[in-house]
Amino acid sequence: MTQTSESVTWLTQEAYDQLKAELEYLSGPARTEIAGKIAAAREEGDLRENGGYHAAKEEQGKQELRVRQLTQLLENAKVGEAPTASGIVAPGMVVKIAFDGDEDDTMTFLLASREYASSAVETYSPQSPLGTGVNGKKVGEDAQYEMPNGKKASVRILDAVPYRA
Repeated sequence: MTQTSESVTWLTQEAYDQLKAELEYLSGPARTEIAGKIAAAREEGDLRENGGYHAAKEEQGKQELRVRQLTQLLENAKVGEAPTASGIVAPGMVVKIAFDGDEDDTMTFLLASREYASSAVETYSPQSPLGTGVNGKKVGEDAQYEMPNGKKASVRILDAVPYRA
């Protein structure tokens, strides 16, 4: 999954289907479940001191926010092909880098939108400083990016392969 501008997010068909299924669940069965929790908590009496009621309302708020996020994301999504193993860093690829050219100090991450984050591998957005620095670079090339403290950092691209969930 790749976010290339503020309004368009590129998704593989698999990612689109996964996010669509999550939206359908949150918009249907999950809404019914949370409404039931709220109703049950409301029946317990005084709402000012009802922890179960407040927890359910907070959960409902988070759920509705996620529904709005997914709706907007999917409305602006473009479905395309997953990146190919071209050796060029692009969104949707797992990238291995070495910091300051030190082959022993490495990190591997998925270059993708946070919506496609995986627990299996750390995810960096293409719009992040590191993502911007490495995007478009070839394996073996060096890339620079600005760290949050304003200092420049240098990394070498060691590998870039398409992400496979």
